[in-house]
Amino acid sequence: MPHSAEPLTLVADVGGTNTRVALARGREVVAATIRRYANKEQPSLEAALRRFLQETGDAKVAAACVAVAGPVKDGRGTLTNLDWSFDRETLAEATGADLAAILNDLQAQGHALGFVDPALTTTVMPFPPASPQAAKLVVNVGTGFNIAQVFDAAGGRLVPPAEAGHVTLPVRSEEDLRLARFVGAAHGFASVEEVLSGRGLVQVFDWLGQEEGDATRATSAEIMEALARGEEGRAARAGRVFVRMLGAVSGDLALTTLPFGGIWLVGGLARAFAPHLDRFGFREAFRDKGRFSEFLDGFGVGVVEDDNAALTGSASHLVGLLQGGRPPA
Repeated sequence: MPHSAEPLTLVADVGGTNTRVALARGREVVAATIRRYANKEQPSLEAALRRFLQETGDAKVAAACVAVAGPVKDGRGTLTNLDWSFDRETLAEATGADLAAILNDLQAQGHALGFVDPALTTTVMPFPPASPQAAKLVVNVGTGFNIAQVFDAAGGRLVPPAEAGHVTLPVRSEEDLRLARFVGAAHGFASVEEVLSGRGLVQVFDWLGQEEGDATRATSAEIMEALARGEEGRAARAGRVFVRMLGAVSGDLALTTLPFGGIWLVGGLARAFAPHLDRFGFREAFRDKGRFSEFLDGFGVGVVEDDNAALTGSASHLVGLLQGGRPPA
Protein backbone atom coordinates (compact mmCIF):
# COMPACT_ATOMS: atom_id res chain seq x y z
CA MET A 1 0.00 0.00 0.00
CA PRO A 2 1.53 3.35 -1.02
CA HIS A 3 2.66 5.68 1.73
CA SER A 4 0.33 8.58 2.48
CA ALA A 5 -0.08 11.11 5.25
CA GLU A 6 -3.81 10.44 5.12
CA PRO A 7 -5.09 8.09 7.87
CA LEU A 8 -6.23 4.62 6.87
CA THR A 9 -10.02 4.21 6.84
CA LEU A 10 -12.53 1.45 6.17
CA VAL A 11 -15.42 1.88 3.73
CA ALA A 12 -18.26 -0.49 2.86
CA ASP A 13 -21.13 -0.61 0.38
CA VAL A 14 -23.90 -2.78 1.84
CA GLY A 15 -26.41 -3.91 -0.77
CA GLY A 16 -29.35 -6.22 -0.47
CA THR A 17 -27.35 -9.21 -1.76
CA ASN A 18 -23.65 -8.42 -1.32
CA THR A 19 -21.42 -6.26 0.85
CA ARG A 20 -18.22 -4.78 -0.55
CA VAL A 21 -15.54 -3.58 1.85
CA ALA A 22 -12.25 -1.79 1.22
CA LEU A 23 -9.53 0.28 2.82
CA ALA A 24 -9.00 3.88 1.76
CA ARG A 25 -6.36 6.60 2.07
CA GLY A 26 -8.06 9.94 1.89
CA ARG A 27 -10.55 9.80 -0.98
CA GLU A 28 -8.63 7.05 -2.75
CA VAL A 29 -10.05 3.57 -2.34
CA VAL A 30 -7.21 1.03 -2.37
CA ALA A 31 -8.48 -1.20 -5.16
CA ALA A 32 -6.35 -4.21 -4.16
CA THR A 33 -8.15 -4.39 -0.81
CA ILE A 34 -11.72 -4.58 -2.13
CA ARG A 35 -13.52 -7.72 -0.95
CA ARG A 36 -17.07 -8.86 -1.73
CA TYR A 37 -19.12 -10.96 0.70
CA ALA A 38 -22.48 -12.60 0.08
CA ASN A 39 -24.83 -11.32 2.78
CA LYS A 40 -26.57 -14.69 3.11
CA GLU A 41 -23.24 -16.19 4.20
CA GLN A 42 -22.69 -13.60 6.96
CA PRO A 43 -24.61 -13.55 10.26
CA SER A 44 -24.32 -9.75 10.44
CA LEU A 45 -22.57 -6.75 8.95
CA GLU A 46 -20.26 -6.66 11.96
CA ALA A 47 -19.15 -10.23 11.22
CA ALA A 48 -18.40 -9.34 7.61
CA LEU A 49 -16.32 -6.31 8.66
CA ARG A 50 -14.36 -8.34 11.22
CA ARG A 51 -13.67 -10.98 8.58
CA PHE A 52 -12.46 -8.30 6.19
CA LEU A 53 -10.05 -6.86 8.74
CA GLN A 54 -8.67 -10.31 9.50
CA GLU A 55 -8.14 -10.96 5.77
CA THR A 56 -6.26 -7.66 5.40
CA GLY A 57 -3.85 -8.31 8.23
CA ASP A 58 -5.86 -6.79 11.09
CA ALA A 59 -5.45 -3.31 9.65
CA LYS A 60 -5.89 -0.47 12.14
CA VAL A 61 -8.34 2.12 10.83
CA ALA A 62 -8.94 5.62 12.14
CA ALA A 63 -12.50 5.82 10.84
CA ALA A 64 -15.16 3.71 9.16
CA CYS A 65 -18.13 4.56 6.95
CA VAL A 66 -20.85 2.25 5.69
CA ALA A 67 -23.22 3.02 2.81
CA VAL A 68 -26.42 1.02 3.20
CA ALA A 69 -29.20 0.20 0.73
CA GLY A 70 -31.94 1.28 3.10
CA PRO A 71 -33.10 4.09 5.37
CA VAL A 72 -30.70 5.77 7.79
CA LYS A 73 -32.01 7.75 10.74
CA ASP A 74 -30.28 9.08 13.86
CA GLY A 75 -27.07 7.17 13.16
CA ARG A 76 -28.81 3.83 12.59
CA GLY A 77 -29.05 2.00 9.28
CA THR A 78 -31.49 -0.71 8.25
CA LEU A 79 -31.36 -2.83 5.11
CA THR A 80 -34.58 -2.81 3.10
CA ASN A 81 -34.24 -6.38 1.79
CA LEU A 82 -32.49 -8.08 4.72
CA ASP A 83 -32.99 -8.26 8.47
CA TRP A 84 -29.82 -6.33 9.28
CA SER A 85 -29.64 -3.14 11.33
CA PHE A 86 -26.66 -1.43 12.89
CA ASP A 87 -25.60 1.87 14.41
CA ARG A 88 -22.44 3.93 14.75
CA GLU A 89 -21.55 2.31 18.06
CA THR A 90 -21.65 -1.26 16.71
CA LEU A 91 -19.75 -0.14 13.60
CA ALA A 92 -17.00 1.43 15.72
CA GLU A 93 -16.78 -1.67 17.91
CA ALA A 94 -16.55 -4.03 14.94
CA THR A 95 -13.79 -2.05 13.22
CA GLY A 96 -11.91 -0.56 16.15
CA ALA A 97 -12.36 2.89 14.60
CA ASP A 98 -12.58 6.03 16.73
CA LEU A 99 -14.99 7.61 14.25
CA ALA A 100 -17.89 5.81 12.54
CA ALA A 101 -20.51 7.03 10.08
CA ILE A 102 -23.49 5.48 8.30
CA LEU A 103 -24.87 6.80 5.02
CA ASN A 104 -27.73 5.83 2.77
CA ASP A 105 -26.20 4.42 -0.43
CA LEU A 106 -27.50 7.39 -2.45
CA GLN A 107 -25.89 9.79 0.00
CA ALA A 108 -22.60 8.00 -0.61
CA GLN A 109 -23.06 8.42 -4.36
CA GLY A 110 -23.60 12.13 -3.76
CA HIS A 111 -20.39 12.41 -1.76
CA ALA A 112 -18.56 10.74 -4.67
CA LEU A 113 -19.44 13.45 -7.22
CA GLY A 114 -16.32 15.27 -8.35
CA PHE A 115 -14.04 12.45 -7.20
CA VAL A 116 -15.00 9.74 -9.72
CA ASP A 117 -12.69 9.22 -12.70
CA PRO A 118 -14.20 11.29 -15.58
CA ALA A 119 -13.40 8.37 -17.89
CA LEU A 120 -16.03 6.40 -15.97
CA THR A 121 -18.87 8.81 -16.78
CA THR A 122 -21.03 9.20 -19.88
CA THR A 123 -22.59 12.51 -20.93
CA VAL A 124 -26.25 12.32 -21.91
CA MET A 125 -26.94 16.07 -22.09
CA PRO A 126 -24.09 18.64 -22.14
CA PHE A 127 -23.14 20.35 -18.90
CA PRO A 128 -23.27 24.17 -19.11
CA PRO A 129 -20.70 26.12 -17.04
CA ALA A 130 -21.76 26.29 -13.39
CA SER A 131 -20.57 27.63 -10.06
CA PRO A 132 -18.64 25.16 -7.88
CA GLN A 133 -21.36 25.76 -5.27
CA ALA A 134 -24.19 24.89 -7.67
CA ALA A 135 -26.48 22.15 -6.38
CA LYS A 136 -26.19 18.70 -7.94
CA LEU A 137 -28.59 15.76 -8.07
CA VAL A 138 -28.01 12.00 -8.02
CA VAL A 139 -30.78 9.83 -9.47
CA ASN A 140 -30.56 6.10 -8.80
CA VAL A 141 -32.18 3.69 -11.26
CA GLY A 142 -31.62 0.09 -10.30
CA THR A 143 -33.33 -2.37 -7.98
CA GLY A 144 -35.21 0.69 -6.74
CA PHE A 145 -35.45 4.39 -7.53
CA ASN A 146 -34.32 7.27 -5.34
CA ILE A 147 -32.50 10.60 -5.40
CA ALA A 148 -29.95 12.52 -3.36
CA GLN A 149 -29.40 16.27 -3.54
CA VAL A 150 -25.81 17.50 -3.18
CA PHE A 151 -24.93 20.91 -1.71
CA ASP A 152 -21.39 22.26 -1.38
CA ALA A 153 -20.98 25.06 1.16
CA ALA A 154 -18.22 26.60 3.24
CA GLY A 155 -18.82 24.07 6.01
CA GLY A 156 -18.50 21.09 3.69
CA ARG A 157 -20.74 18.92 1.53
CA LEU A 158 -24.31 18.19 2.59
CA VAL A 159 -26.19 15.25 1.06
CA PRO A 160 -29.58 14.84 2.76
CA PRO A 161 -31.49 11.55 2.38
CA ALA A 162 -34.73 11.12 0.44
CA GLU A 163 -37.34 8.53 -0.53
CA ALA A 164 -38.33 9.96 -3.91
CA GLY A 165 -39.14 6.64 -5.54
CA HIS A 166 -42.46 6.46 -3.75
CA VAL A 167 -43.97 9.65 -5.15
CA THR A 168 -46.83 9.46 -7.64
CA LEU A 169 -46.01 8.44 -11.22
CA PRO A 170 -46.57 11.41 -13.56
CA VAL A 171 -49.44 11.10 -16.03
CA ARG A 172 -49.51 13.29 -19.13
CA SER A 173 -51.39 11.19 -21.67
CA GLU A 174 -54.05 8.54 -21.98
CA GLU A 175 -51.27 6.00 -22.46
CA ASP A 176 -49.63 7.11 -19.19
CA LEU A 177 -52.97 6.78 -17.44
CA ARG A 178 -53.44 3.22 -18.67
CA LEU A 179 -49.93 2.33 -17.49
CA ALA A 180 -50.59 3.93 -14.08
CA ARG A 181 -53.85 2.01 -13.74
CA PHE A 182 -52.09 -1.25 -14.64
CA VAL A 183 -49.37 -0.65 -12.04
CA GLY A 184 -51.86 0.58 -9.45
CA ALA A 185 -54.05 -2.50 -9.88
CA ALA A 186 -51.07 -4.72 -9.07
CA HIS A 187 -49.64 -2.70 -6.17
CA GLY A 188 -52.39 -0.42 -4.92
CA PHE A 189 -50.46 2.70 -5.87
CA ALA A 190 -48.69 3.77 -9.05
CA SER A 191 -45.38 5.13 -7.79
CA VAL A 192 -42.34 6.18 -9.78
CA GLU A 193 -40.37 3.18 -8.48
CA GLU A 194 -42.99 0.73 -9.75
CA VAL A 195 -42.00 1.78 -13.29
CA LEU A 196 -38.43 3.10 -13.03
CA SER A 197 -36.68 0.07 -11.53
CA GLY A 198 -35.79 -3.46 -12.50
CA ARG A 199 -39.21 -4.81 -11.58
CA GLY A 200 -40.74 -1.68 -13.14
CA LEU A 201 -39.24 -2.49 -16.53
CA VAL A 202 -40.87 -5.93 -16.28
CA GLN A 203 -44.21 -4.28 -15.45
CA VAL A 204 -43.92 -2.00 -18.48
CA PHE A 205 -43.25 -5.09 -20.63
CA ASP A 206 -46.27 -6.87 -19.10
CA TRP A 207 -48.49 -3.80 -19.58
CA LEU A 208 -47.57 -3.64 -23.25
CA GLY A 209 -48.41 -7.33 -23.46
CA GLN A 210 -51.86 -6.58 -22.10
CA GLU A 211 -52.24 -3.68 -24.55
CA GLU A 212 -51.18 -5.87 -27.46
CA GLY A 213 -52.88 -9.12 -26.44
CA ASP A 214 -49.57 -10.97 -26.00
CA ALA A 215 -49.06 -12.98 -22.79
CA THR A 216 -45.33 -13.55 -23.32
CA ARG A 217 -43.28 -12.79 -20.17
CA ALA A 218 -39.65 -11.71 -19.80
CA THR A 219 -37.26 -10.82 -17.00
CA SER A 220 -35.53 -7.44 -16.84
CA ALA A 221 -32.26 -9.14 -17.83
CA GLU A 222 -33.91 -10.72 -20.89
CA ILE A 223 -35.40 -7.36 -21.90
CA MET A 224 -32.02 -5.65 -21.62
CA GLU A 225 -30.34 -8.45 -23.57
CA ALA A 226 -32.85 -7.95 -26.40
CA LEU A 227 -32.12 -4.21 -26.37
CA ALA A 228 -28.38 -4.87 -26.45
CA ARG A 229 -28.87 -7.05 -29.54
CA GLY A 230 -30.72 -4.18 -31.21
CA GLU A 231 -33.92 -6.17 -31.61
CA GLU A 232 -37.13 -4.37 -32.52
CA GLY A 233 -40.15 -5.75 -30.73
CA ARG A 234 -41.89 -5.50 -27.39
CA ALA A 235 -38.59 -5.21 -25.52
CA ALA A 236 -37.68 -2.13 -27.58
CA ARG A 237 -41.15 -0.66 -27.07
CA ALA A 238 -40.84 -1.26 -23.32
CA GLY A 239 -37.42 0.42 -23.41
CA ARG A 240 -38.88 3.49 -25.10
CA VAL A 241 -41.66 3.79 -22.52
CA PHE A 242 -39.13 3.38 -19.72
CA VAL A 243 -36.74 6.00 -21.10
CA ARG A 244 -39.56 8.44 -21.85
CA MET A 245 -40.79 8.15 -18.27
CA LEU A 246 -37.23 8.46 -16.92
CA GLY A 247 -36.76 11.64 -18.94
CA ALA A 248 -40.06 13.11 -17.75
CA VAL A 249 -39.38 12.32 -14.09
CA SER A 250 -35.81 13.62 -14.33
CA GLY A 251 -37.10 16.85 -15.84
CA ASP A 252 -39.60 17.20 -13.00
CA LEU A 253 -36.78 16.66 -10.49
CA ALA A 254 -34.64 19.28 -12.25
CA LEU A 255 -37.39 21.86 -11.85
CA THR A 256 -37.96 20.80 -8.24
CA THR A 257 -34.34 20.92 -7.09
CA LEU A 258 -32.57 23.20 -9.66
CA PRO A 259 -29.33 21.18 -9.87
CA PHE A 260 -27.33 23.53 -12.10
CA GLY A 261 -24.22 21.54 -11.13
CA GLY A 262 -25.62 18.56 -13.01
CA ILE A 263 -27.83 15.51 -12.74
CA TRP A 264 -26.07 12.16 -12.41
CA LEU A 265 -27.81 8.86 -13.14
CA VAL A 266 -26.40 5.95 -11.11
CA GLY A 267 -27.32 2.31 -10.57
CA GLY A 268 -27.16 -0.87 -12.60
CA LEU A 269 -30.19 -0.13 -14.74
CA ALA A 270 -29.03 3.43 -15.46
CA ARG A 271 -25.72 2.02 -16.70
CA ALA A 272 -27.49 -0.61 -18.79
CA PHE A 273 -29.75 1.98 -20.41
CA ALA A 274 -26.95 4.50 -21.07
CA PRO A 275 -26.43 3.38 -24.71
CA HIS A 276 -30.18 3.68 -25.39
CA LEU A 277 -31.09 7.00 -23.77
CA ASP A 278 -30.49 9.08 -26.87
CA ARG A 279 -32.31 6.90 -29.41
CA PHE A 280 -35.25 6.32 -27.06
CA GLY A 281 -35.82 10.04 -26.55
CA PHE A 282 -34.55 10.83 -23.04
CA ARG A 283 -33.70 14.43 -23.89
CA GLU A 284 -37.00 15.10 -25.63
CA ALA A 285 -38.97 13.81 -22.64
CA PHE A 286 -36.70 15.69 -20.21
CA ARG A 287 -37.33 18.98 -22.04
CA ASP A 288 -41.05 18.46 -22.62
CA LYS A 289 -42.17 21.13 -20.14
CA GLY A 290 -44.02 23.64 -22.31
CA ARG A 291 -42.72 27.18 -21.94
CA PHE A 292 -39.96 25.90 -19.61
CA SER A 293 -38.49 23.57 -22.24
CA GLU A 294 -35.53 25.84 -23.05
CA PHE A 295 -34.92 26.37 -19.33
CA LEU A 296 -34.27 22.63 -19.03
CA ASP A 297 -31.24 23.00 -21.30
CA GLY A 298 -29.51 24.56 -18.29
CA PHE A 299 -29.09 21.15 -16.65
CA GLY A 300 -26.45 18.67 -17.76
CA VAL A 301 -27.12 14.96 -17.39
CA GLY A 302 -24.55 12.19 -17.10
CA VAL A 303 -24.34 8.51 -16.18
CA VAL A 304 -21.81 7.33 -13.57
CA GLU A 305 -20.30 4.08 -14.82
CA ASP A 306 -18.02 3.54 -11.79
CA ASP A 307 -19.34 0.61 -9.74
CA ASN A 308 -17.10 1.67 -6.83
CA ALA A 309 -18.56 5.19 -6.56
CA ALA A 310 -20.32 4.47 -3.24
CA LEU A 311 -16.99 3.38 -1.73
CA THR A 312 -15.33 6.55 -3.01
CA GLY A 313 -18.19 8.63 -1.61
CA SER A 314 -17.90 6.98 1.79
CA ALA A 315 -14.15 7.70 1.83
CA SER A 316 -14.79 11.31 0.82
CA HIS A 317 -17.34 11.73 3.60
CA LEU A 318 -14.79 10.51 6.12
CA VAL A 319 -12.22 13.00 4.82
CA GLY A 320 -14.67 15.80 5.54
CA LEU A 321 -15.40 14.47 9.02
CA LEU A 322 -11.75 13.99 9.93
CA GLN A 323 -10.65 17.35 8.57
CA GLY A 324 -13.61 19.46 9.59
CA GLY A 325 -14.61 17.94 12.90
CA ARG A 326 -18.23 17.69 11.79
CA PRO A 327 -20.54 15.22 13.52
CA PRO A 328 -20.80 11.87 11.70
CA ALA A 329 -23.82 11.02 9.57
